[in-house]
Amino acid sequence: MKITTIFAAALTTVLLAPAQAQDTIRIGWAISKTGPFAAGANVTTLPNYQVWVKDVNDAGGIMLKSTGKKAKIEVIEYDDRSNSEEMIKAVERLATQDKVDFILPPWSTGMNLAAAPVLNKYGYPHLAVTANTNRAPEMVKRWPNLTFWLGLPSELIDGLVETLSALRKDGKIGDKVAMAAVGDQFGIEQSTAVREALKKAGFTLIYDKSYPFGSQDLQPIVKDAQASNPDAFVAFSYPPDTIGLTDQAKLSGFSPKVFYVGVGTAFPIYKGKFGASAEGVMGVGGSNADLPGIKGYIQHHKEVMGREPDRWASPITYASLQVLQQAIERVGKIDREAVIKEINTGSFDTIIGKVQLKEYLYKGVWAVGQWQGNDFYGIAPKQDGVRPPIVPKPAWQ
Repeated sequence: MKITTIFAAALTTVLLAPAQAQDTIRIGWAISKTGPFAAGANVTTLPNYQVWVKDVNDAGGIMLKSTGKKAKIEVIEYDDRSNSEEMIKAVERLATQDKVDFILPPWSTGMNLAAAPVLNKYGYPHLAVTANTNRAPEMVKRWPNLTFWLGLPSELIDGLVETLSALRKDGKIGDKVAMAAVGDQFGIEQSTAVREALKKAGFTLIYDKSYPFGSQDLQPIVKDAQASNPDAFVAFSYPPDTIGLTDQAKLSGFSPKVFYVGVGTAFPIYKGKFGASAEGVMGVGGSNADLPGIKGYIQHHKEVMGREPDRWASPITYASLQVLQQAIERVGKIDREAVIKEINTGSFDTIIGKVQLKEYLYKGVWAVGQWQGNDFYGIAPKQDGVRPPIVPKPAWQ
C-alpha cells in the first residue's frame, strides 16, 4: 500500500491537495514496516526519515537555487514486508510510476544489496547506511551512486579482535571464544571474517554455531556455548535474537567475562528491557554520546518520536540525510548525477561531526560499543570519545 504525505508542523499533518511540482521535492522509500526486519527498521531507519522530513519542512524546505525558494518534502512510502522481491518492486514503482526525485534506502545488509542494482539503473544516490559488507569496495566501483556508512565487516571485526586481544594482554580474559551467528548475509560475512581474525590473533574458537534467520528457540545455542566455558561469547545477531540470546543467557546463568551480541544491542529497548543487567554488555557499533550534536539529536528524536534512538546507526542515518540535504542545496536543483558527485566529494557538517566520505565509505564508525550507565559508548577503535571497556561484565541482575 502506498502512502503519500507532506510532513509539516507535525508528523500527523497530511496535505491532501496536490502541490505544484516546483514547490515540493518528492522523496520515496520502501521500508520494512511488517515482518521480521520491522524491529530494526522501525528503530533505526524509519523514525530518522520521519524526524528529518519534519525538520526540513518545519524549516521551510530544501533551498533550490534553480527556483530561488525552498521546496518542502513530499513523501511516498511503501511497506516492503521484509521481503526483497516486494522491496525491489516498490523501488521500481517509485522510480518509474511515482517518479520521485530521490529514494531513501531500505533496512539491512541484504535489502540494500538487493536494491543496489535497481537504484543504480535509475540513477538515484544510494545511501546504504544499514549495509555492512566486505564487498563494498568492489560494489562502489560497479555502482558509483552507492555509498556505505557502517564500515566493513573486516573493520568491525578488527575492532572486536583488537579489543579482545588488549583484554587478554591485560590479563582480564583468556583465549577461549564461543561464537554464534544468524544464517543470513550479515551473520555469514561477520562470522567468516571473525574466524580468520581470531585464529590469526591466537584465540581458540571453542564453539561455532549458525542458526536460521527467524529462530525462536535459542536455548540450545546458549546452553551449548555455556558448556564450552568461554572467556568471551560473541554473537552476530539481529534484534529479535539479540534480545533472545540475552534472555536465555540470564535464565541459564551464562555470564562470561565478555558478552557481545549484535544488531539491537545499541537499541534503547535493550536497555529498557534488561535495565541494570545491560551494564557491561558489548555489541556492534556505539557512539560518542558526549558530542553536543549527539546529545541534542537524542533529545530531539525523543521529543518528536516519543522514544530515544539507537546509539549506533540511528545518528549515522540522520547524518546521512543531512549530507543529502546539503548536497542538494549546493547543487541547487534536482540533478541526481550532480548530487551523487557532491555526496562523494564534499565535506558536510552533521550531528556526528564533520563527514567526508573516502572512496564512497564513511570511516568514522565505531566497531564495538558497551553499555556504561545510560549510554552505549564506543570502546573501539581509538578515536575521539572512546571509553575504556568494563571487564569482566558485571553479573546479571
